[in-house]
Amino acid sequence: MLSPTINKFVPLAIVVAVLAACGQSGGDQHAGGAPGGAPPAPSVGTVTVAARTVELSTELPGRTAAYQIAEVRPQVGGLLRERLFKEGAEVKAGAPLYQIDARSYQAAFDSAAAALKRAEATAESARLTAQRNRELGKIDAISKQTVEDSDAALAQAEADVAARRADVQTARINLDWTRVSAPITGRIGRSAATPGALVTAGQAEALATIQQLDPIYVDITQSSAELLKLRRALAEGQLKSAGDGKAAVRLTLEDGSAYALEGKLEFAEVSVDQATGAVTLRAVFPNPKGELLPGMYVRAAVPQGSSSAAITVPQRAVSRTPRGEAQVMVVGAEGKAEPRLIDVTRTVGDSWLVAKGLNAGDKVIVEGLQYVQPGAPVQAQDMSAAPAQAQGGNAAPTGKDAGSAKAEAAPAQTAAR
Repeated sequence: MLSPTINKFVPLAIVVAVLAACGQSGGDQHAGGAPGGAPPAPSVGTVTVAARTVELSTELPGRTAAYQIAEVRPQVGGLLRERLFKEGAEVKAGAPLYQIDARSYQAAFDSAAAALKRAEATAESARLTAQRNRELGKIDAISKQTVEDSDAALAQAEADVAARRADVQTARINLDWTRVSAPITGRIGRSAATPGALVTAGQAEALATIQQLDPIYVDITQSSAELLKLRRALAEGQLKSAGDGKAAVRLTLEDGSAYALEGKLEFAEVSVDQATGAVTLRAVFPNPKGELLPGMYVRAAVPQGSSSAAITVPQRAVSRTPRGEAQVMVVGAEGKAEPRLIDVTRTVGDSWLVAKGLNAGDKVIVEGLQYVQPGAPVQAQDMSAAPAQAQGGNAAPTGKDAGSAKAEAAPAQTAAR
């Protein structure tokens, strides 16, 4: 049996032994590199920046407009007898559209023709009289005054014939105008008048409107500020001209679909609209199926030049700082992720065109950005060499990363137990 003094120190000795064992166990774990150590560097996908030639184009709003447009109005007045076309149909230039009551114009033509015949008969009589008087005048059978009077009468009769002939021509034109014809080839709209209506020459309201839709114009607007910036870049050699003004233009329709046929840029307006501060560009497009109608809203991709040493970066690699600045993560010389502010000017396909902030050879992180911290080491994998890697910024870790995650989870579960 132990003495009371010994019994007093036994619990204290047990506590000291337990603490010593715990300290040795902790030291063994740290020395052996247990799963509680630093996690491995995350694997990220990168693209290597390279300078390349880029064809630059700008997508601008526009409206379609008829290639030719003509409002049909009567040239003579009268009752409308007949409509000779189907509304909405294609009509050829010169095709009859309306028939105006022609009876009064036919009578006027007949009267003018009769007056011409009378004038021609009078002129013939005057010609014969003048011819006789000239012969008689040679032998002094009549006075010189008589000869001159007969010559004057002949000239007057011939002038009267010319006047009557002009009257016949006018009457014929008016008679022809009773048949209203199409001035151009195109598609005709609805008729504003029906048979029985009274029409007048040059009336304000058109009887119908014809529009040529194949080809068709697209009027595009560009701000004068953007135009000045483009011209400055061309003058400084940053861009090369896209061509001689006949560059190809592509269209995107109102529903977001692409128009199948290319158009050609025809010209740029020589003045700026004071109300909008914009310049109008006009392109012409083939429209054989009539898909484009006047007044449709479209977006046109207009080529503006080419840059021979352009730096581009995928759009998915670019984020924005709280101040709205464009930023990418690059892999530095020591294999660590570094944030880099960049200036972007426009989109080129699915990439941004970078004005400054990146150089050829920089490695930009495009995949795995959610696992990256500034200044932390990363394992870079070239995306061009491994296209089958996970796409997008929310892919879960796989392979070695997944194994590491499981190993890190094990001590936590043991501690919980």
